[in-house]
Amino acid sequence: MRKQYDFSKARKNPYAKRVKRQVTIRLDESTIGYFKRLSEETGIPYQTLINLYLRDCASSGRRLELDWGGSASN
Repeated sequence: MRKQYDFSKARKNPYAKRVKRQVTIRLDESTIGYFKRLSEETGIPYQTLINLYLRDCASSGRRLELDWGGSASN
């Protein structure tokens, strides 16, 4: 490897902003804890795991079963 590289003529990747987009999302502590524990087991950053899970749900068309009209006991 070289000791120094010349990036003076380099240009930014025009597709870099399309790859991922930063968003703010509020998650339960238990959800974050789950993905952080999974992260420790796998060595994959927890935010990457969350993204992989959500991508899998979106690509497979997985949907939650929501019952907004029933009498849910919490």
